[in-house]
Amino acid sequence: MHHPTRRAFFAIFAMSGFSGLIYESIWTHYLKLFLGHAAYAQTLVLAIFMGGMAVGSGLAGRRSARTRNLLAAYAAVEAVVGVAALVFHPIFVLAVEGSYASVLPRLGSGVAVDAYKWGLAALLILPQSVLLGATFPLMTAGVIRRFPHEPGRSVSMLYFTNSLGAACGVLASGFVMIRALGLPGTVRAAGALNLAVALLVWLLAREPASAPSGRGVAAPSRPPDRRFALFLLVALVTGASSFIYEIGWIRMLTLVLGASTHAFELMLAAFILGLAFGGLWIRRRIDAAPSLLRTLGVVQVTMGLLALATLPAYGLTFDLMQEVVRGVERSGAGYVLFNLASNGIAGAVMLPATFCAGMTLPLVTVVLLRDGYGERSIGAVYAANTVGAIAGVFLAVHVGLPFLGLKGLVAGGAALDVALGVVLLAGAGALRTPRLALLAAAGVVAVTAVPLVVDLDVNKMASGVYRHGNLLAGRDRQVIHHRDGKTATVSVIAEARGARMIKTNGKADATLMMVAGRPPEPDEATMVLLGAIPLSLHPGARCVAAIGFGSGLTTHTLLGSPRVERVDTIEIEPEMVVAAQLFLPRVARAYADSRGRVHVEDAKSFFAAGSRRYDVIVSEPSNPWVSGVSGLFSREFYRVARRHLADGGLFVQWLQLYEIDVPLVVSVLKALDGSFEDWVVFAANDGDAVIVARNGAPVGPVDGALFQFQELAEAMARIGVSSSADLEFRRIGSRASWGGFVRGHPVTANSDFDPVLDQGAARSRFLGSSAIPLIGVARFPLPLEEMLAGAAASPEVERRPTITPLFDDSRKVTTARAARDALLAGAPGRGSWNLPDSLREAAAEAAAWLRSCRTGAASPLPVDSFVQVAVATLPMLGPGEIEPIWAGLDACMPAVSTGDRQWIDLLRSVGGRDAGGMAAAGTALLAPGRLSGVPLRYAVATTLLGLVAHGEREAARGVWRRHRDALAGTPDLALEVLAGAALAF
Repeated sequence: MHHPTRRAFFAIFAMSGFSGLIYESIWTHYLKLFLGHAAYAQTLVLAIFMGGMAVGSGLAGRRSARTRNLLAAYAAVEAVVGVAALVFHPIFVLAVEGSYASVLPRLGSGVAVDAYKWGLAALLILPQSVLLGATFPLMTAGVIRRFPHEPGRSVSMLYFTNSLGAACGVLASGFVMIRALGLPGTVRAAGALNLAVALLVWLLAREPASAPSGRGVAAPSRPPDRRFALFLLVALVTGASSFIYEIGWIRMLTLVLGASTHAFELMLAAFILGLAFGGLWIRRRIDAAPSLLRTLGVVQVTMGLLALATLPAYGLTFDLMQEVVRGVERSGAGYVLFNLASNGIAGAVMLPATFCAGMTLPLVTVVLLRDGYGERSIGAVYAANTVGAIAGVFLAVHVGLPFLGLKGLVAGGAALDVALGVVLLAGAGALRTPRLALLAAAGVVAVTAVPLVVDLDVNKMASGVYRHGNLLAGRDRQVIHHRDGKTATVSVIAEARGARMIKTNGKADATLMMVAGRPPEPDEATMVLLGAIPLSLHPGARCVAAIGFGSGLTTHTLLGSPRVERVDTIEIEPEMVVAAQLFLPRVARAYADSRGRVHVEDAKSFFAAGSRRYDVIVSEPSNPWVSGVSGLFSREFYRVARRHLADGGLFVQWLQLYEIDVPLVVSVLKALDGSFEDWVVFAANDGDAVIVARNGAPVGPVDGALFQFQELAEAMARIGVSSSADLEFRRIGSRASWGGFVRGHPVTANSDFDPVLDQGAARSRFLGSSAIPLIGVARFPLPLEEMLAGAAASPEVERRPTITPLFDDSRKVTTARAARDALLAGAPGRGSWNLPDSLREAAAEAAAWLRSCRTGAASPLPVDSFVQVAVATLPMLGPGEIEPIWAGLDACMPAVSTGDRQWIDLLRSVGGRDAGGMAAAGTALLAPGRLSGVPLRYAVATTLLGLVAHGEREAARGVWRRHRDALAGTPDLALEVLAGAALAF
């Protein structure tokens, strides 16, 4: 009978590794939804995953000698893992929802909550982890039994193929499978792969009638003794040092590559590839090596030296990333190159040392096999190595990073490896060899000297080079705080111009101007309005929660209202609260006001563990491309927040409009739309949105009573908000105006289990995408928000918003008046410097037509010029301010043609917000074949707005269906919003 070759098992084990690391990656995604932060989830998943594997490999090692067909046992384990994966998602949802609803509210203390969450996380993934841990010793011992020659080669190749498959699994799940299948589909696909692996191995493992030599139950082996225990200790120490490096390097490289989920996956893949190729390299040498102990000692010292070398080389990675960011085109192909370059940089840091780490497990395993300890050695070594990995992870996160920093953490891991290598070389008698003695001495000297000589450049580390390719210049910007927290590295930068900026992992989270009398920063408008807008919409708010501390200015603003009785600020990284003290006295109330409390905790857990309901919840997380943050923009999180709002309470969400595209913003609004009765979008500045949703009632208009509180009034006046009219002027969208567009958009609502935002945000950041045009939809080319949402000011009120450089629309009112005056006067007048050349020329042409028609001339109306002036003026000015234009046009009416009169009627209706008139004039103008280009777009948009605002949606749908093909080709957000409103039911 034909017997399978050893290569077949190597290939199958690569498939097993592929699915195994999909599980680790997917479990991290799932558990960061429950644990609240990607760093915590990664650490805990890694610990449980490795711990379970340690238990599983230990159990498999103990039982392997008594198991007749190890490969059949392996197939059974793979099958159970596959079945568990198929049912993981519904079990997770049931367990987590039950926890939030019934268990966590009854646990009073943070310790009890943490213990419960960690325990539940372990229950969810530990059984499968134990089973996965059994796969390596079962497959390895089974292959060695079947192919007893060159056992070292078998161990090394199985380690290589499994690790190579794991690296591919990380990349496939992160870049392809989650986007295509979502989290549930990805974990089920991995389960199906496990079932396929189980079937293949079971078919290959069936015993033929005549068993060849080497099969059956293993022969008795040497019992464990002191030597056996010492080599398990070696495996444990090298496992600990390897994962100390992993945690340290990931944090280091996060400052170079960014903190996105994709960046983490690239780093993890680079780490695993190093392990894989180390196993591949040693495969041809392991069986022929005269002294494995000496080889192992050389590998350990070399690994420590190579790990230390990453510290002086680290600064070069920032320079490399700078060249990549500046040299790669912002395109889809460029994003692929950016990720390949990021993977290359991660590999340059990680591969040399992890290449050595990949040799250690095969070497220790084969040492014990040669010494006669039998098959139990395989499982015991794997178990000890994974126990060391767990210890390394917890030491790195909870001791190394907070107390030693990145440099001390990596140096500590290197010291472990060098010390272990020197001991092994001494035990092998190799230190009598001058070359090896010199290597050992070099390792000792390097461990002592490198941490003293090498300083990591905090200017580079705080620069966020992965975003714009810029490195901080010491003269203009000074890093005045830089510390490694448990979840992020936090920096504060003082700029020569007087501003200070707080950063996490090199990404700016808030900038404040610290010098009195100098203009405010755009971030100040965002943070002040995040506090002021909800207080103006809900004057009776007494109890407020704020998610994210940032600079502390939002909390400071909220506490500026004497009506507020309590503000709970939830921040997951304690170092943020420490660093933000450098913004004092600008944020004094956040620290000194007794009504405010800061809770260092995950937001979901904080709400679930407490019974308090809030009048306002303000969510101000980091940018959604940061790993783990997109979960605070998901449908599930919005439903959690709603449960903790009082009746009529407001949920307030910050969302960037820069470095993101419109579909991703819509995915957030769609998630919100399904969770609250009403929502409104305000522009905080020219690049940030403040979304306000109400629980159980319409959002309603702003209340100007807030401006009676001096401290709040002064804070708002500083950013160009001096009245309730200024706040209303920033209302750019709402459920009434954007709802049809949002619900009809093909993008999926952002969800914990279909993380559209997480998958797309990093790419949008790289491409420099922008959703800022959404701000313009409110008024350009038509007063869309006013007419669809009923947000218009009184017709007789003259619109004079406070002019501020932080919000460009405030300056466009001045431009509108200048265009109106130029049209009426026939020449540039007051404020004409605000007019772009094209608008000045259009106004001059329209004015010339007005002059000629008053004399009785019948020249055709310059439609393009009038439309251009109308777009700039009519939405920005009140009906009373535009009235002089119509007076001038009335004098011309006897001389104009019917078609021109229809255009004048259309523009007059827009200026007067007359929906019926817009619909009638627009319908008349849209005769087949009459219009094209800009006039057609404007006429269709005006007609749609008039019909929808007049309640004639069926007629609006007909207009859109007739003209959409002629308007295709050029993106037009206003038309998309109007079409969405027309098509909505």
